[in-house]
Amino acid sequence: MSKILLIIRREYLSRVKKKSFLLMTFLVPLLIIGMYALVIALSVQGGDSVTRVKVIDETGLFDNKLEDTETIDFEPLPKPIAEGKKMVQTDPGIFLLYIPKSGEEVKPELYSQKKAGLSVLGTIENRIKDVLKAKMLQDAGIDPKTLESIKPHVTITAKEITPEGERDSNSAAAYGIGVACAILIYMSLFIYGAQVMRGVIEEKTSRIVEVVISSVRPFQLMMGKIVGIGLVGLTQFLLWIILSASLMTLSTKFLVQDDINKQTTEQSISKENATIERMQQEASPTLGIIKAVQTIPFGYILSIFLIYFLGGYLLYSALFAAVGSAVDNETETQQFMFPMTLPLLFTYIMSFSFIINNPDSSLSFWLSIIPLTSPIAMMVRLPFGVPVWELALSIALLVGGFVLSTHLAARVYRVGILMYGKKSGYKELIKWFRYKE
Repeated sequence: MSKILLIIRREYLSRVKKKSFLLMTFLVPLLIIGMYALVIALSVQGGDSVTRVKVIDETGLFDNKLEDTETIDFEPLPKPIAEGKKMVQTDPGIFLLYIPKSGEEVKPELYSQKKAGLSVLGTIENRIKDVLKAKMLQDAGIDPKTLESIKPHVTITAKEITPEGERDSNSAAAYGIGVACAILIYMSLFIYGAQVMRGVIEEKTSRIVEVVISSVRPFQLMMGKIVGIGLVGLTQFLLWIILSASLMTLSTKFLVQDDINKQTTEQSISKENATIERMQQEASPTLGIIKAVQTIPFGYILSIFLIYFLGGYLLYSALFAAVGSAVDNETETQQFMFPMTLPLLFTYIMSFSFIINNPDSSLSFWLSIIPLTSPIAMMVRLPFGVPVWELALSIALLVGGFVLSTHLAARVYRVGILMYGKKSGYKELIKWFRYKE
């Protein structure tokens, strides 16, 4: 046991002291928050280019009725269609919207030198539909302005009934935290599992392992390497969570204060009719997001996340270590890597397309129980509520899967770690597994 602890200490300290570890630990939270801030800023700002659309309307229904948008300018063109097409041929920056007379049905055509974007096509279609809708309402004797003013606003407040009582529930927040946990687990298993495999290959090719094996057993070396690198990953994740939470708390504080000040200024006239609390709940998108986040039991989810991170990492790292011991370089690992990680990839894809929308289905249940897929599937299901017995069964099977995978990997590792210059196939690995000690 003392030898395993020495190996764990060596693997842990050698990686934690690297400048790359410290740099990535402190930079990643800043980069992630900066990326999301940039995405939000760009989305709010929108595109800076304006599309010019020349309109030739032979029906007369759309004269000066197509309203401009932030990205599209409609300009009437009182010319024949032939001249309009010549304008398009000479100017690649314009689009020509031609609305011919074709009976009762309107069949517009759009001409351009380049293909129009989907947003441009969608916006033009919506503007045409708005004009036609207004005309149809007018013909039916319905005032379009009256109809437009009738817009009922309904917001469902979701509640969960628990043994402790009622509490707020938010499916969107559960969706977000489920997806985030799935992505983190998926990335961590590949990143830190690959580090185990790469470390084994490096020691094997440099022949350092021949010296090490003279002092420790192969199983001790493998376990020390797996646990040591796993603790590195756990340390990095905990630091990321602490730093991200601190940055989010600071940014949220400023956003909330700014939102409250803005709303107080805009609604100072109606203070006697609405309290500040009501303004915060109903008129502030920022505070709405914060309230949704507060419905998530972060302590509970974080503790389960750490269990599945460690369990999934230990399971897959043992397999990665076996692969590393069976090859001489990373280019030879692909034949073993793909079938080994296929369950993980399948579950990752299903998380976004099926599990997140059907967390209580039979397929979601079995994916969250099978050890090779449970680290991702269970984290997606967890925010939606999972019975305790399912969680306990899943964790128990994950631990059992780790023990079994470690046993299988150790039998391959003890032989493969000293094999050089010989390409290994599946038949060879089976032979190594059957060798007696």
